[in-house]
Amino acid sequence: MNRAGLIAGAAAIAIAAAGGGMLSTLATAQDAPESLLPPGFDDPAPAPTPAPQPARQPATAPAGPAGPAGPAAPVTAPPSSPAGGAAPPPIPGNVPPVPQADLSGLPSLEELEDLSTDQLDDLLGLKPQYDIPPAARRSLAQVGVLSPEEGGLPTAALAKQPQNLVRAVLAGTKGPLVSRWGHIMLRRALVSRLAAPEGMNPVEFAALRAGVLNSMGEYSATRALVQDVDTGNWSTAMTSQALTAYIASSDLVGACPAVRLQGGAREDPQWVMMQAICNAYAGEGALAGSQLNGAQSEEIAPEIDILLAQRYAGAAGRGRGGTTVSWEGVEELTPWRFAIANAVGEDIPDNLVSAALDGARGEYYSLAAASAPMLPLAARAKYAEIAASRGVISAAAMIDIYSQVYSDNAIGGEASDRAARLREAFVGGDDTIRLTAMRGLWGEGEAGFSGQILTAYAAARIEPSAESADAAGDLIASMLTAGLDRDAAAWNDVIEPGSMGWALVALSDPSAGNADIDAVGNFYSDDASEDARKSAFLAAGLAGLGRMPVGDASDYGADLSRQTRWTRMIDRAAEVENSAMVALLAGLGMQGEEWSQMTPLHLYYIVSALRRTGMEAEARMIAAEAVARG
Repeated sequence: MNRAGLIAGAAAIAIAAAGGGMLSTLATAQDAPESLLPPGFDDPAPAPTPAPQPARQPATAPAGPAGPAGPAAPVTAPPSSPAGGAAPPPIPGNVPPVPQADLSGLPSLEELEDLSTDQLDDLLGLKPQYDIPPAARRSLAQVGVLSPEEGGLPTAALAKQPQNLVRAVLAGTKGPLVSRWGHIMLRRALVSRLAAPEGMNPVEFAALRAGVLNSMGEYSATRALVQDVDTGNWSTAMTSQALTAYIASSDLVGACPAVRLQGGAREDPQWVMMQAICNAYAGEGALAGSQLNGAQSEEIAPEIDILLAQRYAGAAGRGRGGTTVSWEGVEELTPWRFAIANAVGEDIPDNLVSAALDGARGEYYSLAAASAPMLPLAARAKYAEIAASRGVISAAAMIDIYSQVYSDNAIGGEASDRAARLREAFVGGDDTIRLTAMRGLWGEGEAGFSGQILTAYAAARIEPSAESADAAGDLIASMLTAGLDRDAAAWNDVIEPGSMGWALVALSDPSAGNADIDAVGNFYSDDASEDARKSAFLAAGLAGLGRMPVGDASDYGADLSRQTRWTRMIDRAAEVENSAMVALLAGLGMQGEEWSQMTPLHLYYIVSALRRTGMEAEARMIAAEAVARG
C-alpha cells in the first residue's frame, strides 16, 4: 500500500468511527450472502408457509332501508419499496439512542500527512510483528555465529547449567581482560552457536553475551551475534546492546530494521534521531528533515548532535547533504559524535580527539576506530596497535595495515617509519639487520607489546643460533603472540635453562614434559620483576599444565592452597569437562587492566581448567603471556 493509500485508509477509519451508529442499524439489512448465480441456477426456494388468515366477519348492514348499490370503494395497494418489493416494517418508536463514537484520539488530516509510513502502519494496525517472512525466520534454539565444526564450543554445553549461574557470570564480566589470549578465548566462547540454559529466554542469553562482547570492545563480533536473532524477537536489552555496537562501528543504518520495527518503543533523543535517519534511508527524506528540524527547535539534544544527524540523513538524498557542521563550543567527544563524524568524513578537532583518548573512555575510541575503514591509514595504524594489544585485532591484520601504509608514498611520520622497519624485519639482508629492525619496533610497555605482535611472523624467520641467543626471550615472546609455539620450541637447544626464553618454551611447547626444577630455581633467582611476580606466574602455569607438582609452587611465591567460591566453581566445571562454562568463568577471573591485578592462584585454576577441558593450546598461551608480561 502506498503512502496516499495509507492516509486514505486512516481517514476512512475516522469516517467509520463517526458513522458507527448508522452502520449498526444497517448491519441486519442482509443476513445471508447474496447469490451470484443467474436466475434459474439457484435451488428452488421452498414454498412459503401461508400465514393464518383472520376469520371473515359478515358485513354489517347499514341501518335503514336498503337502497341501490353504490360504486365499490377503491382498493389501496400497500406501499411498495423503490425496487417494487414490499416495504420493510415500520421502525418501532422506542429505539435506544445510538452511542456517539469518541473521536478525540484520532489525528487530523494535516497530522496524517506528517506521519511516516511506519506511524501510519501503527495507526492502522498494519505493522507486522516480524519483518521477515515465516520461511526465512531463524530459530532461537541455537544462537551464535561459530559452529563446533568451525571451531566453536559444543552447542549444548550450557543447556543443562543453572540459568542463574550463567546469568550471574555474564552479568559480572564487565570490563577488559588482562590477557590478550584470554580475550581471544572468551570471544570464541561468546560467539559460539550455543543453546540457552534451560529456563532462560534465548534472547536474554544472547543479549547478555552481546553485553560482554561490547565491554571487551568487540563491536563487530557483537553486531554479528545480534544479527543472528531476528529483529522481531529483540528485547529492550538486546536493542540497547545492538545499538551500542552499530554506533561503535559507524554503521547506524544497520540498526534501522529494528528501529523502524519498534517505532516509538523509546523516546530518548538518540532514538528520535535514529528514527529520522532511518526514515531518510527508507526514502522518506522530507519526513526525516521535518523530524530533525523539530528536534532542533525543541532542543532535545545538543546542537552538534542534531547537525551531525542531519548531515548523515542528508547523505541518503538531496535533502540536507549540505548541512554545515560547526564544532564551535563543543567541549567533549561522545560515541555518537565520533561515529557520525567518521561516517560522513567530517573532521573532528584534534583537541577533542586528544582529550577523548586521554579520558576515561579513551580505549573505546581506539577500539572503535581500529576497524573503521573510512579513517586515514596513519590514524588507523595507531589505533590498531592498541586494539591488537587487547586481542581485538590479529598480528596478520596489523601486518596488512602497515603494508598499505608502506605502499602509500603520501603517508609520512611515525606510521611510515614503523612500516619501513617492519619491511626491514621481514626482508633484511641477514638476521642481524632483521633483528635490529625488530628491536626498533618493540619499545617499552604497551607499545613494546604491540610491536611484538607486529613482528611475530618476522621473528619466526630468525634462525635459532648462539649468536642470537641473547634476543631469544624477546623473539620467542613475539612469536607466541601469534601462537607460533612450534617455531618457539625450535629454540630449545639454544636457550639457557632458567632464562626468559627457556621459561616461555617450558610453558608453550606442546610436547614439553616435566619442568627442570633447577632451571625454575635459576629463573627465580634472576627475577627482577616486582615481588618476583614472573616467577610466581611461571610456577602457577607449570603446575596448572601438570608439568610441576602443585606443592612445589609455593617455593616460588605461588600460594595455590587457598579456595574461593570462584575456584570451586571453575574446578567443578573442569571436572565435568564443560568447556563453555570454564571459558566464561576464566573470563570472569581475568578482568583487569594490567597483569599486576592477576594472582598466581587465579592463573593456576584458569590454566588447569582449560587444559582439562580440551583447550590446552589456550592454557599454554595464557601461561606464557603471564610470564612475558607479568
